[in-house]
Amino acid sequence: MTANPSFSLAGRKALVTGASRGIGQALTIGLARAGADVAVSAREVAALAPTVDAVKAAGRKAAALALDVCDVAAARRGADAAAAALGGLDILVNNAGVEQVSDSLAVDEALWDRILDTNLKGAFFCAQAAARLMAAGKGGAILNICSLTSEVGVPTAAPYGSSKSGLLGMTRALAAEWAPRGIRVNGIGPGYFRTELTEVFYQDEAWQQAMLGKIPLRRFGRFEDLVGAAVFLCSDAAAYITGQCLYIDGGYMASI
Repeated sequence: MTANPSFSLAGRKALVTGASRGIGQALTIGLARAGADVAVSAREVAALAPTVDAVKAAGRKAAALALDVCDVAAARRGADAAAAALGGLDILVNNAGVEQVSDSLAVDEALWDRILDTNLKGAFFCAQAAARLMAAGKGGAILNICSLTSEVGVPTAAPYGSSKSGLLGMTRALAAEWAPRGIRVNGIGPGYFRTELTEVFYQDEAWQQAMLGKIPLRRFGRFEDLVGAAVFLCSDAAAYITGQCLYIDGGYMASI
């Protein structure tokens, strides 16, 4: 049976932020295996070496960029650098993010700014820079990595939840505004995945068991669970989908 070509990313040029590990690394490899050339970014370019190697192992072109998305000028330069390295830019995956759990009464301005500047402000200016390039070409696809906290409140995660709720709102607003320019903007909302950002929760065995009881599929997410949805939303198979967020959560959202 021949694969549906509309799911292919052959010939596409992508930029993935925060791609040195975890979800960003997994999505990068997934895009490359679907046929895309991929530029990857992180604060420290040396940390990107394993991701770059994986892209090349998939037979695709790779580029590594040092990029702190909190720096608006750098975010703008990052899109241009990715396009220069790959010969264009068709896809942006806004994955860079930070989290720090804290009692909301103890949150200070520095913590608030660090999380919001990375997860929301940085994502916006990366999207803006990418959209300028896409609008000058044939359009493109932007995928924002949202969260269950885009929809539900989680104690000790007020800054993070605020940033991810804002990212969902931004996804919808940009989708509506940029559709005439041929740019689709969607999101995926990972459920409970064990990453460096969330490891603090998984150290609590009682928390793990309680949370598994709330997930209908009775397991935590694996990085590979995210790849199919990301490739789909960046591909022509999703050509009539924009402004949506697909929650990949084992049924958690459907059951609360």
